[in-house]
Amino acid sequence: MAVARRWPEVYANAVDPGWVPTKMGGQGAPDDLQQGYETQTWLAVSDDRGAKVSGRYFYHRTESRHNPQADDVMLQERFLDYCRAITGIPLPQ
Repeated sequence: MAVARRWPEVYANAVDPGWVPTKMGGQGAPDDLQQGYETQTWLAVSDDRGAKVSGRYFYHRTESRHNPQADDVMLQERFLDYCRAITGIPLPQ
């Protein structure tokens, strides 16, 4: 949400790939591996109106509700400060 707010000319969204069967997710993961990456691909290259958005949260190519705390600008700024503190790299204005 902070990137979408700070850079309105850039599409910046959050994606939940689901619990997919990878080394990390394990073979018992119930979601489909292909659906795990289709949303990212769709958002990156699609000309669909639904993909030309920013500051949204997606699960399997469907916009979903995000945690309302993500809209808290002060919390976003604290998060960015924390990221800068641990990486030494600030997010450009």
